[in-house]
Amino acid sequence: MADFYAGYISGALGILLGSPLDILKVHLQSRSSSLPSTLSSTPLFPTVTSYIRGTTAPLLGHGGLNAILYYTYNRTLSLLSTPQLQQQQSPLARIWAAGAVSGAVSFVLSAPTELVKVRAQIHPSKSSYEVARGVIKREGVRGLYFGGVVTGVRDSVGYGFYFWAYEYTKRLLQCEEVGGGGGGESRQMTGMKILLAGGVAGCMGWLTVYPLDVIKTRVQAQSECEGLLGKRRLGTWACAKNAYAEGGGRVFFNGLSVCMARAFLVRPLESNGMMVVMGFD
Repeated sequence: MADFYAGYISGALGILLGSPLDILKVHLQSRSSSLPSTLSSTPLFPTVTSYIRGTTAPLLGHGGLNAILYYTYNRTLSLLSTPQLQQQQSPLARIWAAGAVSGAVSFVLSAPTELVKVRAQIHPSKSSYEVARGVIKREGVRGLYFGGVVTGVRDSVGYGFYFWAYEYTKRLLQCEEVGGGGGGESRQMTGMKILLAGGVAGCMGWLTVYPLDVIKTRVQAQSECEGLLGKRRLGTWACAKNAYAEGGGRVFFNGLSVCMARAFLVRPLESNGMMVVMGFD
C-alpha cells in the first residue's frame, strides 16, 4: 500500500509540475482562425492558480487510470506469452501489443478526464467541476465521452509505443551496464537510467500519436468555444479536414516541442512510481 501511495504521489507531482506546459500545448493545438478572438487575447496565466487549472480531473483519475493501464498490460502480456517465454524477456512485438490493449481499455477513464481537462484549460473562468457539471447537465454522462473514439485510438497506439520504447531503452541500458562491467555502478546511476528510459518512452509515445492528439483537442474543445462554426460540433474526420484546410500538415504538429519537453521532464515522474509498484523494474 505504501508503494501505491508513493506511485500516486509521484504521478500527482508530475501532473502539477507539467501543468503549465500542458496548458500551453492545448492552446497551441486548438489555436484556429475559427476560435473566438477572446481566447487569443486572454492571458494564459492571469493568476497563480491558473498554472494548475484543469488538473483536478487528472489528479482524481490518476490512481484509477494507472491501475487499469498497468493491470491490463500485465494481464495481456501474460496471455500473449507462451509457457516457454514466461521465464524469458518478452518479445518487443508482444510488449507493443500489450501496451496497445491496455491503452485502449484505459480510455474508459482517460476520455472523460481529457475532455474536462481540455475545456477547463481553454476557458480560465471555468473550473473542472463546473465543466463536468455542465456537460452532464446538458448531455448526461455520455457527453463526457465526446471525442472518445479518437482518444481511445490515441491511447492505444501511444501506449503501445510507450511500453515498447521503455522496455527497449531499458534493455539497451542494461546491456551497456553488463558490457561495461557495471559492478561498481551506484544505485543512484541505475535510478537515473530508469528515469532516462521513462523520458525516452514518453517522448516516443507522444511523437507517434501527436497529430491524433491535436485532432482530439480540437474535437473536445468545440462546445466550449462560442461561435465555433456556428455552434455546430464536428466529428473527428471533419475536424481533421478543417485543421488541414487552415494550416496544412504543419497544423498537426502545433505545440510538439512543448509536448516533448513536458514528456521528457514529467513522464518519468508520472509513470515510474507505478512501474515500480507493478514490478516493471
